[in-house]
Amino acid sequence: MRTKIPAGYQTVMPYLILKNAIGFIEFTQKVFNAEVLNKHMRDATIIMHAEIKINDSVIMFADSTDQYLPQPAGFFIYVDNADEVYNNALSNGASVVTPMSDQSYGRTGGVKDAFENTWWVTTAV
Repeated sequence: MRTKIPAGYQTVMPYLILKNAIGFIEFTQKVFNAEVLNKHMRDATIIMHAEIKINDSVIMFADSTDQYLPQPAGFFIYVDNADEVYNNALSNGASVVTPMSDQSYGRTGGVKDAFENTWWVTTAV
């Protein structure tokens, strides 16, 4: 039996608990052209719940609290130009996990953003 899923969402979505969720939004907008779907604030600086969309994928997240400690993630993301996105990520505060290289599945490299998430940026062969 198929579960009812709201339009624009996928069956499985990552949910991150982050330090500086507002900074995470800015990073994903600059590097991956993310669209903010919604953002609910606990106060002027703390995100209680937010959602971004990168192409056809939604990521949900919130700021960490004493009750909800940080829970970053690893992402594998297909892009049109892995070298360009990789370098853009580095220009926006990410650090190198693995250098760009040619693999059997495509051009790929890994970066870690300032929020402790790892992004495996790949252009398919």
